[in-house]
Amino acid sequence: MTAYTGRIATTARSRTVGSRIAASLLYPLGLPTLLLVIWGLVATRATNRFFPGPLTIAEAFRETWVGPAFVEDVLPSLARLGLGVAASIVLGIAAGTIIGLTHWLRELLEPLLEFLRAIPPPVLIPVMMLLLGITDTMKVVVIVSGAVWPILLNTIEGVRGTDSVMKETAESFQVSWWERLWFLVLPAASPRIMAGVRQALSVALILMVISEMFASSSGLGYRIAYFQRNYLIAEMWSGILLLGLVGVFLAVAFGLVERRVLRWYHGIREVNRA
Repeated sequence: MTAYTGRIATTARSRTVGSRIAASLLYPLGLPTLLLVIWGLVATRATNRFFPGPLTIAEAFRETWVGPAFVEDVLPSLARLGLGVAASIVLGIAAGTIIGLTHWLRELLEPLLEFLRAIPPPVLIPVMMLLLGITDTMKVVVIVSGAVWPILLNTIEGVRGTDSVMKETAESFQVSWWERLWFLVLPAASPRIMAGVRQALSVALILMVISEMFASSSGLGYRIAYFQRNYLIAEMWSGILLLGLVGVFLAVAFGLVERRVLRWYHGIREVNRA
C-alpha cells in the first residue's frame, strides 16, 4: 500500500513538473508560433515581393549568415556592441555615483545633463566622423553617447534614494566611506542601476546599427543597408531577423545576470507579496 501511494505521489509530481515546463514554453513560444503560421498562410496568397514568407527568409538567413558573413559582419558588430555597453556601464555607474553623492555637484550639472541627454545620438555621428574618423572607435563612441544616459540617470536617482536612516546608522558606527559605498549605497541603488542597464542594451543595439549604416564597410547595419539598396529583400529581412535574435539573446542573458545580482531584492519582494 505504501509503495502504491508513493508511485501515485511520484506520478502526480512528475505531471506537475511536466505541466509547469509545458506552460513555461507555451507562454513565450505560443504567440510567436501562431504569428509565424499566420504569416506563412498570408504569404502564400500575397503578391507583394517586399514581404516574403518565413520559409523564404529562413532560407536567405541560412545562405547569408551561416558562413563567412558571421565572422566578417556579425562578430565585429557584437564586439563593438559589447565594448560600447561595457564602457557605458563603467562610465554611467562611476559618474552617477559621484554626482548622486555630491549635492552641489548634482545641482551644478543637472541643467547640462538635461541638455546633453536631449540631443539625439544619431545627429552626432557626422561630428564623430570628423573628430575620430571612420573607425571602430567612432562607432563605439556613438554607442556610448546614447547608452550611457539611462545608466547614469538611474544611478544618480538610486544613490540619492538610499535610506537616510541607514546612512546615519552607518555614520554613527563610524563605518568608513568606502565600506558605506560598497555595502550600503551601491546595493541600495542596484535595482535602479540594473533598470538603467536594461534600457541601455536596447539603445546600444539601435545605435550599433545606425552607426554602421552611416559609414562602414562591414557589420550588421552596413549589410542590411546594402541589401536594401540592392533590392535583396529576403536577405534584408534575414538581417532584421538576426537583429531580433541578438536582442532576445541580450534580454535572456541580462535576465540571468539580473536575477543573480538582485537575488536579495527579488527575495524581499516575494516575502512582501506573501
